[in-house]
Amino acid sequence: MTRAIDQLLTRAVDSAVLPGAVWAVGDPDGVRAQGACGLLDPTVPDEPMRLDTMFDLASLTKIVAVWSCIGTLWEDGTINLDRPLVDYLPDLDGYDLAGVTAQHLLTHTAGVPLRANLKALYGTERAAVERGILRERLSHRPGQVVEYTDRAALTLGILAERLTGLRLDELSRACAWDALHMGSTRFGPVDGADVARCAPTEWDESTGRHLKGAPHDFSARLLGVCGSAGVFSVAADLAAFLRYLLAPDQAPRRPGFGPAWIKESLKVQTGALQPARGLFWHPAPTPEGVGGRDVWAHFGFTGTAMWVSVRRRRWALLLTNKLYYTRDSHPMLDVRKAFCRLAFDL
Repeated sequence: MTRAIDQLLTRAVDSAVLPGAVWAVGDPDGVRAQGACGLLDPTVPDEPMRLDTMFDLASLTKIVAVWSCIGTLWEDGTINLDRPLVDYLPDLDGYDLAGVTAQHLLTHTAGVPLRANLKALYGTERAAVERGILRERLSHRPGQVVEYTDRAALTLGILAERLTGLRLDELSRACAWDALHMGSTRFGPVDGADVARCAPTEWDESTGRHLKGAPHDFSARLLGVCGSAGVFSVAADLAAFLRYLLAPDQAPRRPGFGPAWIKESLKVQTGALQPARGLFWHPAPTPEGVGGRDVWAHFGFTGTAMWVSVRRRRWALLLTNKLYYTRDSHPMLDVRKAFCRLAFDL
């Protein structure tokens, strides 16, 4: 497996699909195989990718932050996934989002609008942006269409913050990161010496260089801390997170969410609607179309990905900065499918 994965990723580097990658595959007992290939920055040949390279996780933020926090609030009884949001956020009364549930948001069936320029819509003041997000009209009636949108995680992040009085970064540490010793995981921008080990992402016209240690996502840069994106992390931290999903009862110190939330999330919650979804997780695509509901995944726009299979007792993660080259996701999709097949012996 190790040789095949290294060959796959080396070909991706040589084909300029991505500058470099860090990967790991493991089970409930820890890492079983891992590696790094390529360069941190293609223009700097003496800076290779390393196992401790820090990556902009992009939408994996939805899992390591929002999903973890909502799971904690669900397990302690603070949130009922089937109650309308207006029960928790009274200021939604009279707006479309009032009747939407957390279940709708977690399955991307809420009907909230797709990705949009929040700054252009609502300005730069955080309270105004949050108010705009919560008062936006729905595109569809809840429960009719599965449509991935960042606004689901943005809304759930706001909900979690309002219910706890904690900012999402503080809440994420309390619900998951501290217990799992994820000491290198944080919301960007990254500061201090850690900037040097960050994988650069896309070209920033305003500064005339690639973003490095600053979130690529415009919502994360605007809001500082939000549910859709903005977390930076390293392979070792994410390995600890994924290992916990397979063996929550073995953890020396348990996070706020546990087996009940994991089980609820890693099963289809969208009935006959397609594409199938769990709670933020989705069945993993592979070249042969298998893996399906046996292996669950979540992807990030920068080129990050994580997978977990309870039945196979295996997890995997792939961290890249493919966004350095392009926003086109299609070449990276093929790499992810092939990686999943190799990692899970599909």
